[in-house]
Amino acid sequence: MFDFDATLPLMAVQFLLLVVVLNAVFYKPLTKAIEDRNDYIRRNQVEAQERLSKAENLAKQYEDELADTRRQSQALIAAAQADAQKVVATKIAEAQEQARLQREQAQRELDQQKQEAMSALEREVDSLSHQILGKLLGSQV
Repeated sequence: MFDFDATLPLMAVQFLLLVVVLNAVFYKPLTKAIEDRNDYIRRNQVEAQERLSKAENLAKQYEDELADTRRQSQALIAAAQADAQKVVATKIAEAQEQARLQREQAQRELDQQKQEAMSALEREVDSLSHQILGKLLGSQV
């Protein structure tokens, strides 16, 4: 069936030689290219993760700063509103005090005019009373 002559070892040597040549020429460069590509992908993934981590940290930092700035602005607004309320309350109190003083002054003036009018009326009544008595009684008074 099989003939064992010199062709079988020659074919085996050719096969081994082909394996060595293909390994050196084709498989090693192909394997190296695949490994380089995998290394490039892994490096890019690591860099992307680092950038994502940095971006998340920056975003958190900016959010914290924004929240702090908002709190400060709210406090500033509240302080300004409180100051404005104090100023308004002071102005209202001053206006009410001035109105009260003017009302008291007007009341004093009215009371004084009333007293003057009453004393003028009393003099007038006395004078008229004496005239009426003088006319009624004649010269006896």
